[in-house]
Amino acid sequence: MNGRKPQRPTRSGPLDRVLGDRGRGGGFDRLVEGIGERFARAREDRGSRGNKPRGRVAQFNLRNRLILVGGSLGLCAIALVGRALDLQVISNDFYRQQGDARSLREIPIPTSRGMITDRNGEPLAVSTPVESIWGNPKELAKNPERLPELAKALGVSRDELTRKLAQRAGKEFMYLKRRINPDEARKILAHKVPGVFSQREFRRFYPQGEAMAHVLGFTNIDDRGQEGLELAFDHELRGKPGTKRVIRDGAGRIVENVDLVQSAEPGKDLTLTLDRRIQYLTYRELRRALVDTGASSASAVVLDIETGEVLAMANLPTYNPNLLSAGNRDTHRNRAVTDVVEPGSTMKPITVAAALNAGAVKPTTLVNTTPGWMPNGRYRITDTHNNGVLTVTGVITKSSNVGAAKLALPLPNDYYYNFIRGFGYGQKPNSGFPGESSGLLAPPSRWSGTTKATMSYGYGLSATPVQIAMAYAAMANGGRLIQPTFVKGQRNEARQVLEPAVAGEIMRMMQTVTEPGGTAKQAAILGYHVAGKTGTTRKFSATGGYSRKYVSLFAGVVPVEKPRFSMVVVVSEPDPTKKGYYGGSVSGPVFRNVMDGALRLMDVAPDDIETWLAVQAAAEAKRQKQNGGKPSGPVVPVATHTVASPPPIAASALVQGGAR
Repeated sequence: MNGRKPQRPTRSGPLDRVLGDRGRGGGFDRLVEGIGERFARAREDRGSRGNKPRGRVAQFNLRNRLILVGGSLGLCAIALVGRALDLQVISNDFYRQQGDARSLREIPIPTSRGMITDRNGEPLAVSTPVESIWGNPKELAKNPERLPELAKALGVSRDELTRKLAQRAGKEFMYLKRRINPDEARKILAHKVPGVFSQREFRRFYPQGEAMAHVLGFTNIDDRGQEGLELAFDHELRGKPGTKRVIRDGAGRIVENVDLVQSAEPGKDLTLTLDRRIQYLTYRELRRALVDTGASSASAVVLDIETGEVLAMANLPTYNPNLLSAGNRDTHRNRAVTDVVEPGSTMKPITVAAALNAGAVKPTTLVNTTPGWMPNGRYRITDTHNNGVLTVTGVITKSSNVGAAKLALPLPNDYYYNFIRGFGYGQKPNSGFPGESSGLLAPPSRWSGTTKATMSYGYGLSATPVQIAMAYAAMANGGRLIQPTFVKGQRNEARQVLEPAVAGEIMRMMQTVTEPGGTAKQAAILGYHVAGKTGTTRKFSATGGYSRKYVSLFAGVVPVEKPRFSMVVVVSEPDPTKKGYYGGSVSGPVFRNVMDGALRLMDVAPDDIETWLAVQAAAEAKRQKQNGGKPSGPVVPVATHTVASPPPIAASALVQGGAR
């Protein structure tokens, strides 16, 4: 060893070179530059060992990536534009239909039902706007916590409301409460329960209430006629609802009215032949008769003799068509056209007319009714007492069953049957009222040996009150029969069923019934000649035969000189302990009171002025006597009964009841 320390190997790494350069001096810039070069050579060395270089290669990859991303976005944009073009232009029908199915709706436009008025234009049935509350079951199902509040507002139990919603869970519409007062509807909507809305509808209102119920009938909750003239003329009255296309939002609210599909056509108005004032008089007097006589039911019909127009038709018991929920279904029947009765002695003028028309007798022909009864097969035909020998006129005046039977028996069966049928018995009146009954009139082939005799005084056949009124109108109209009508302006053709001369004779005979000595003095009207006939029949028993219950009838015409009105009154099952059960005492006063008012209302001139003056003179003399002989003032006509107007019905009845 030479004694010198061994020298360390010279460092040749990047740091050694940097440090060497630093030691040699060259400044900071040179140092930085050297570091950069050294790191670059180091990266190249690593690349030679398998590592990919980064520098320019990284820049090239970024560019490719940008091109790839941009191309992808461009393709997506082209695809979206193409899809949009396909949806909106090429094949948009399907999607439009799907969209419309979710938002576009056709809803009905409600229309008002035509108004019904009486012959003078007074309203009898009108349609008033109301509100109906409806809901969307799907929407309500999302808010079950609001159901108790909604049920309380609707006035129903929560269980009932929940059950109804469950039944319509898949629907988007259901009625919650229909045809109510708009104020009540606003109170329900004020709760702002999601899925609850209202819509406008119409409800029928009948200002005359019970007095007109049987003639007018009523409508159901959908405003369709169910009874009476509402049913008979339903097609004309109800009109045609319209339709409009709207857009609804998800909550069911109407967002936009798109277009009008069909305009609504309101129903046509109907003017009836009825007179509101005479109708009310008839109803009032029937109601009084039921109270006074204790009867179970009653009917009355008033016809215009010259035209056949029905001026009044009333029945009791009755109902209020504005409050149907409170009525008994049995009271809805219009007994005047649907229920039949045996006409009883009201049949005797027709029997006498048949004998006179055949030339078998004259008004002065004598009929022996002694001893007050006659055999009729196994039975007897009896009078209330022995009337002895009567003229043909006397048979009507005294209402003799024996006399009527003796007049009918000689007549040929076919002739007698056809004569009765000519007056409308056994046939529907064809007035246009639904449910008309034709009554019962058996042909001669079905008669027994006693049938004709019993038919002569009103047993063995049946008829409705309107049929009897029509027959009496024919006798007062010179023997011309006109079918009744309820529509003003409608005139049915007259059919001659009796010789005019015979009709005049029958009228004079029936006039004696209401005069002294007749059976219906209580039907007389001061200042007018009244022609009419009483009738009293026994009702059939459920066990067979006749019961001890009676039907009291009176059919009359006034005035006799120029007949204007024909009226029939039928009172069923009067209490014999009150006013008896005879037609003259039970039904006669109803006829008098109604006709007395009707004659004055229609300004019909008196045809018995002499009797009127005599009665007024006697009354004046009595007043002078009570006044010490001093005159008490001018004599003026005095009506036997005050003519009252129908009572008004409260406007609140517009919205009471109505669930029908």
